[in-house]
Amino acid sequence: MSVRTAGPSRSDLVADTALALLAERGMRGLTHRAVDEAAGLPQGSTSNLARTRQALLELAVRRLADREARVLALHEMPDPRAGSALLADALALATHRALTRNRELTVARYELALEATRRPELRAYFDATGARFRDQLAALVTGMGSTDPARHTLSLIAWADGLMFSCVAGSFGAEAPSLEEVRAGLRELLDGMLGA
Repeated sequence: MSVRTAGPSRSDLVADTALALLAERGMRGLTHRAVDEAAGLPQGSTSNLARTRQALLELAVRRLADREARVLALHEMPDPRAGSALLADALALATHRALTRNRELTVARYELALEATRRPELRAYFDATGARFRDQLAALVTGMGSTDPARHTLSLIAWADGLMFSCVAGSFGAEAPSLEEVRAGLRELLDGMLGA
């Protein structure tokens, strides 16, 4: 008797392929037909799963959030009472993974974020999906004794997003900073915010 290992679901395969196409070809390269071809699926498979472009984009956003949750691993962050150095180490590792091993995923996120500026229905979906990351980070900052958690959370996200955009799609795209450089930047930011 052979044991069959489960591969990705059809939904995950379509969503992963959509994310790869977004990173490779941009928003214009994402079509139902292109997903079918790139995923090696029979024509019409993607349309059966996600009838409209909006449904396909929502599927991609949902999968992006699931995959980024594994990259960022906010649920594995140290206890905030352990101090800013440990938190900076953990956040630096997550940010560095997004810049290096998961660069394609980061590019796809920026494609979706830009598209969401033109599609209010996608904006609402994109923002709701991303709220879980903001909420977890806000809890960490609050646990570290922040006097203004909302502002400090925004500062941390803006710093990380700015670094990732600059190094993935911006003028610093030729070479990602080292893990130590990312860690040093985060330590400076956290020490400045929290007075450590």
